[in-house]
Amino acid sequence: MTTPIERLEALRAQSARGGGDDRIAQQHAKGKLTARERIDLLVDEGSFVELDAFVAARASEHVSDEAQVLGDGVVTGFGRIDGRLVYVFSQDFTVFGGSLAEAHAAKIVKVMDQALRNGAPIIGLNDSGGARIQEGVVSLGGYADIFLRNVLASGVIPQLSAIMGPCAGGAVYSPAITDFVAMVRDTSYMFVTGPNVVKAVTHEDVTLDELGGAETHARRSGVAHFVADDEVRCAALLRELFGYLPSNNVDPAPRLATEDPIDRMDRELDAIVPESAAKPYDMKDVIRRVVDDAKLLEVHAEWAQNIVVGFARLDGQSIGIVAQQPMILAGVLDIDASIKAARFVRFCDAFNIPLVTFVDVPGFLPGTAQEHGGIIRNGAKLLYAYAEATVPKLTVITRKAYGGAYDVMSSKHIRGDYNVAWPGAEIAVMGAEGAVNILYKDELATAKDPEKRRAELATQYAEKYANPYVAAARGYLDDIIEPHETRPRLAAALRALAGKRDANPKKKHGNIPL
Repeated sequence: MTTPIERLEALRAQSARGGGDDRIAQQHAKGKLTARERIDLLVDEGSFVELDAFVAARASEHVSDEAQVLGDGVVTGFGRIDGRLVYVFSQDFTVFGGSLAEAHAAKIVKVMDQALRNGAPIIGLNDSGGARIQEGVVSLGGYADIFLRNVLASGVIPQLSAIMGPCAGGAVYSPAITDFVAMVRDTSYMFVTGPNVVKAVTHEDVTLDELGGAETHARRSGVAHFVADDEVRCAALLRELFGYLPSNNVDPAPRLATEDPIDRMDRELDAIVPESAAKPYDMKDVIRRVVDDAKLLEVHAEWAQNIVVGFARLDGQSIGIVAQQPMILAGVLDIDASIKAARFVRFCDAFNIPLVTFVDVPGFLPGTAQEHGGIIRNGAKLLYAYAEATVPKLTVITRKAYGGAYDVMSSKHIRGDYNVAWPGAEIAVMGAEGAVNILYKDELATAKDPEKRRAELATQYAEKYANPYVAAARGYLDDIIEPHETRPRLAAALRALAGKRDANPKKKHGNIPL
């Protein structure tokens, strides 16, 4: 006869084995880790405390012996990342394919509720075949219970999702509501309907990876914010991202000690912008020369590459970076870039992370594809996000800011706190050549040498209008600085804004043009 302690140990061992050694071996053969192995990689060693290890599937005529495995296909609990509290759920594909059912969902809901109650981030490690068919509508109800928690927690605690295997059907909407989604190359995929259904309905032949693999969602759909080559790197990426985020919407973003002096000046910035406005330069190089230790954690690195967003530190403090990328489409704002930046700005604002914006924007992308696709509505999202944000907002115009895009990119007019420009910056309704073609159309038509006259007029226009001094004279810029001064100027402004108090009119919520 076993003692109570022996029975407890036996049940714990049974729960820890998940679907058994054979299925664990199958998981490893696919290049995937088990639910518990993933948690061990994610949290600090020895810090994980499991909850509901003895929960099993609800008894019914459809529940098989396999479904009675302790834990019901998901490991839940809390632990620490760099000493900070985090709640985690990790779906176990070795148990009934990680499918979601009533007990499985209840475990996830419990840790989500605890995370929200205790003001701690939650990380979901997704690896599931979807709803458990045997439990019918109860499984669908379980998904809805999770979706509701995702929405209620949005903007209150950070929510991170890692897709470690399949994520299909209704299951995709929980990660989609969370703040950041990471996928693993070659072993994870997400889609609403699988390849077989797609073929039946649209007659398209498409593979799992083509339809919903990591590369597809990182480059084409924008669903995935990060892609990792394997699960070990994915866990490391989540830990790095976690380090930039506060635990909740009340706590400040974490500050780390840095040996990078705040008064460091990089003289190479003075020559980084080419003399010719037609020549590109890499804005990421500018960013790295300004932030602490040249470190930038880029978000959505492979999607809408004409704009760069990501996390860095300045004077040890977490900051959100938004910047045009002149290397791609000259840094123009289009539909995808507007959506990408707007969502990032709103995340930073929700979690007290100051925004630093580097501007080199020729305007919004023209053309029927953009107009018919809704560039007005989608461009307005970015304008709305910046105008609504109450966190410290610092803006540097490095080369040009034309048209409505000047207003949108955290200008002084939409409550920018510290706005500066480099001496060669051009701030105008449009570029000098375009302006001259409109303003002096008749004169150019009768000129003996139109090209020479156009060049003369463009130079005059640029000297009179397309320079930062006109904006500075009206107070639209706080200063015009030499490029090498950028880091110490921003660091000083960030310190000055540490106690910023700003608020929007009291309301239930605004009506962002979704």
